[in-house]
Amino acid sequence: MPRLAATLRGLAVAAAALMTVTAAPPRAPGAVRAAAHPATMPREFVALRAVDPTIIQEMRYVTPHNFTGVPVDGYRHPRCLLTRDAARALHRAQRSFLKRGYSLKVYDCYRPQRAVDHFVRWAEDLGDQRMKAEFYPRQDKAKLFDDGYIAAKSGHSRGSTVDLTLVRLPAAPTRPYVPGEPLKPCYGPKSERFPDNSLDMGTGFDCFDTLAHTLDPRIRGRQLRNRLLLKNGLERAGFVNLPEEWWHFTFTPETFPDTYFDFPVR
Repeated sequence: MPRLAATLRGLAVAAAALMTVTAAPPRAPGAVRAAAHPATMPREFVALRAVDPTIIQEMRYVTPHNFTGVPVDGYRHPRCLLTRDAARALHRAQRSFLKRGYSLKVYDCYRPQRAVDHFVRWAEDLGDQRMKAEFYPRQDKAKLFDDGYIAAKSGHSRGSTVDLTLVRLPAAPTRPYVPGEPLKPCYGPKSERFPDNSLDMGTGFDCFDTLAHTLDPRIRGRQLRNRLLLKNGLERAGFVNLPEEWWHFTFTPETFPDTYFDFPVR
């Protein structure tokens, strides 16, 4: 009997050790986790152009014309990637806008976590103010985290969020940004802002200013009508607007509501 008891105790200890090795550690809700194969796009993602080639793509973060002033980590090709559900919903919205003489234009779609990390490093570098005059003229860079303009996680990394605007057809070309050219405030009159073939929404894309809040009471007349045209059309297709950014929409229900991917855009 003592020998049997010792054997049972030994088996119990071995089993406990095995459980310690194989059990997955608990993960806090919403914690950042990359895809199992971060260099490979999951099958639930698609290129928007394959679903709707009529949607205009002006992918800003692969160029230096963004608030950092340089191409952003993780963007290797000017390509809009989204979950299949979000891409199909955009296609439905686009069909409705085309009937009215407009086209959607996307600025950003899926965003790798490494791009978000790049934003964080940029925000912490208070000496880099090269794009301040356009993107955050009235904003203290030291307060970008506290004011919610920069965060350690982004819904874009889940694949169902898109930044976009509307363009009247036929679409006029938009000239490329020339690094070092004089910058104008993103909230100035449309004729004075950086040229964009989109409808006048009251501010440019990625404007770190309260005027970019979708329903800011200072936005009136045609600018408000344009924002509501975009918002209402996308909401009918299943998207939800972020109130602080007139250009930011998330398709719901999200395919990956708590997964933050990090595969590059290529």
